[in-house]
This record gives sequence, structure tokens and C-alpha cells, in this order.
Amino acid sequence: MTAMFLAVVAFSVVAGMMHRKRWSVSRVRHTQMVRRHRVVGMLAALTILLPALANAHGNVAIEEDPCVRRVGGSLVHFNAYQPQNETKGQYCTDIPGEGDTFLVLDLMDPGLRNMPVSVRIVRGFNDTAEDQTVAYWPPAIHPDGVARGEAKLDKGLYTFIITPEGFSPSSYLLRVQQLNYSAIARQAMVPLTVLLVLGLIGYELSKSKRLRGRTVQGRL
Repeated sequence: MTAMFLAVVAFSVVAGMMHRKRWSVSRVRHTQMVRRHRVVGMLAALTILLPALANAHGNVAIEEDPCVRRVGGSLVHFNAYQPQNETKGQYCTDIPGEGDTFLVLDLMDPGLRNMPVSVRIVRGFNDTAEDQTVAYWPPAIHPDGVARGEAKLDKGLYTFIITPEGFSPSSYLLRVQQLNYSAIARQAMVPLTVLLVLGLIGYELSKSKRLRGRTVQGRL
């Protein structure tokens, strides 16, 4: 009787161990499957996110272009050049160097080409401080759609003011040798996002490898 009882107990223990082992293996497989799904999901998210970030960074609608402004219901496009610093350099609101600067305003809509347009460049943010004027282009009609001028810009902030006759002015804030932290943050967004996702993928894969190693050791 005692022997039979011990046999039943031993059988129960072995059966319990085998059940726990099968349950453990099943749980490990389930965990590995969940982690594989996480990795696949991260890769899919990265595939979707990268083009979106690239589009947000470069391919923008024309009215979201920082070089474009709406003046009197019409669109204008601004560019700055400093051939003495960089022959082919073309800038918008962030101008990297000091000195002589060629300023070009494209009157994109034909309506602006038939009316006098004046331009004033003042130092700082105050577009009404005429005593801070560093350059002034008097009202003129530009049938070719391009208003051109030149100014000597030192390091600092400037306001580029466009005034079509009979309309309210519009302006650009020009940064000369100034850091644009928002632009730096936008440029860093893509590589930081990629590094973060790759780091999470690497972490999940390393956990999966350690789990497989423990499973193999448990089977041995």
C-alpha cells in the first residue's frame, strides 16, 4: 500500500513537472512570438515614419515654405546670396555670414508686378523704427517679377519689410550668424527617431536571445 502511494506521488510529481515544463516552453514560445511581433511592428512603424519625417522636413506645401509670404493676397518668395562667402549658397531667413548680401524677392503672382512695391530692411524686430533702417528700396514696378537689392548685414537680427502700394506690409525675420534652434531640432528629429527605434529593436532581440538560451539550458 505504501509502495503504491509512493508510486502515485512520484507519478504526480513527474506529471506536474512535465506539465510545468510544457507550460514554461509554451510561455517562452508565446513570449518570443510577442517579441517578434513587437520587432516587426517597430520596423513597420519606422518604414512609415521615415518618409513622413522626410516630407515634414523637406517636401512642404508652397505656403508652408519659410521663404514664401503672402503680401496683399499674393505670394512672394525671398532668397539671399553671399557669393563672397559661398559662390552657390542660397539662403532664406537664416544667413550664415556677415557682409555684403544680395537680396532677391520673387513676385510670384502677376498682380504684384503691376503695382509699386517698396522694401525696407531694419535692424531688430521693430518694423516701424525707420532710424534702424539699413537698406531701402523705394516703390517701383517690377514687370519681370523680381525685385533686387543689396545690403551690408552685420551679425544680428533684421526685419525685411515688403509693402505693396495700397496694401498692408508683410515681413521676414532675417537671422545673420544666429543659431536657429527650431531648425536644428527638426534636422535632428530623423536620426534621433531612427536611433531610438533601432535601440528598442536591439533590446527586444537581445531579450529574445537570452530567453532562447535559457530555454535550451532548461531542456538540457
